[in-house]
Amino acid sequence: MTKTSSRRKNAALRAATAAQTRPDVYSHTPLYNLLYGFRRPQDQWVARYVTILTAVLLWSAVGLGLFSGKGQAPINGDFEAQRHWMELTTQLPIAHWYFYDLQYWGLDYPPLTAYHLWFFGVIGTFIDASWFALDASRGLETSELKTFMRWTSIISELVVFVPTTMGLLHELGKHKNMTRMSHVIVIALLLYLPALVLVDHGHFQYNSVMLGLFLYSVTDLIKGNLMLASVWFVSSILFKQMALYYSPFIFVYILSRLFTPKRTVAATLKSFSFGKLLAVGCTVVLSAVVMVVPFLIAASGVSAAVSLIAQILVRMFPFERGLFEDKVANFWCSTNLLIKYNQVLSCTQLKTLSLAFTVAASAPPCLLIFWKNLRRQSHDPDLVICGFSATAWAFYLFLFQVHEKTVLVPLVPTLFLLLSNDRNNIAQVQWVNNISIFSLFPLLKKDGLLLQYCVMFFMINWLMGAFSLNKKSNMLWPVDGAVNRLVILVSYAFIPIFHIVEQCVSPPAQYPDLWVIANTTFSFGCFGYFYLWLLWKIYFL
Repeated sequence: MTKTSSRRKNAALRAATAAQTRPDVYSHTPLYNLLYGFRRPQDQWVARYVTILTAVLLWSAVGLGLFSGKGQAPINGDFEAQRHWMELTTQLPIAHWYFYDLQYWGLDYPPLTAYHLWFFGVIGTFIDASWFALDASRGLETSELKTFMRWTSIISELVVFVPTTMGLLHELGKHKNMTRMSHVIVIALLLYLPALVLVDHGHFQYNSVMLGLFLYSVTDLIKGNLMLASVWFVSSILFKQMALYYSPFIFVYILSRLFTPKRTVAATLKSFSFGKLLAVGCTVVLSAVVMVVPFLIAASGVSAAVSLIAQILVRMFPFERGLFEDKVANFWCSTNLLIKYNQVLSCTQLKTLSLAFTVAASAPPCLLIFWKNLRRQSHDPDLVICGFSATAWAFYLFLFQVHEKTVLVPLVPTLFLLLSNDRNNIAQVQWVNNISIFSLFPLLKKDGLLLQYCVMFFMINWLMGAFSLNKKSNMLWPVDGAVNRLVILVSYAFIPIFHIVEQCVSPPAQYPDLWVIANTTFSFGCFGYFYLWLLWKIYFL
């Protein structure tokens, strides 16, 4: 053996030893103990695949339960909506997709969702054409169809969400002194994320695809690949319009990266790169055009193309549905107890008011991070994560026409803050994770998924050491901040009390939604508090 190769081997051994001896904040949790057998550096790649396989088993187990609208003819629920969209995309010309029978689950998601469902619809038609026979298949709920639909959700998450989650954690890990085992643990916490698992594999949707495309964008933003990040972000919006919750921040962040920080403000402003701005702008426009090209080709003439694109936009943004539909943990639903908005304001006024509130709430994180980026040569990845999270929480809390499932949009970027050695951060993030699960309770109860709700709630907290009296093992309690600890303690006490009362006491006849309103109002207060915590964190980063 040469001296050079010997030195390299010794250096690699020292690096591996150093990685093993680094402090690991998760080292006393049950999740760490479960993965302890893979702690050696040469075995940690196995831990990732074990985590993924376990996640697939978990998703499949949740999928054995009921789904949205099971047996609730004639409209059913989201399961029937996704099946019906596979039906119409495979059985009708593309120009008819956004016009066909709008009263029965008319297609109201962007083109990439339509292509995605067309792809799986083609495969499903090959397996059993009766699953997607035009009109005749409405309300079909056979066990074979359910199995196929569940697998489409699992495959979608495996192909899009899993690799980008691992990629973003790897990129974030370059900037943090964390062990590889910590990376594996956070991967597990994200893949076992109860809110996402229950909504996508229980209730039934494909949120993981939109979120995965968004995470690709975040990864490239952190790398400094602004144009590629723009392509991914446009893709996420054109899969599900809820990705627009992130749009103010990505616009402001990219804008801040077009300046080169100098010693004076004037010099910094002069450094603005108009060439890069033009390149990013063209990338956004071209990406959007490319993704709607099949619709443009299908249209017979310019006027027909304009009409088709206009119809897609109308279906994507159904303002006529009102301020909110079901009860949701946001400002409007919570304060509607005091002010009946639909009675005192018109739909146009409500749209303007909600826009003003949303802009006011999303401006602070955007402006804070814009200013920080103008003053710094290096960019902290945590600022990117916090910025997206805070902006999305602002949208969730104040935007027009929010659904309870939309809590996934701010929650997923927030969960990446678990990659930290700060126990206070971890406790705060796990707290909002728990509140998010709780906020979905009315939806999951309606879907008949209470067993899955309870098991997922218990599992994620057990993995984080919630039931241990050992302070080192229990990751749910912050170390510092008396007020913060009090808020978390009171909220954790409220959740079991709520469930006991909700099960044992029927609401008064004049207030049939009393317990639902109690759930959403409490959750709104917690989400608002967490939004303020994020602003505080951004300020001091």
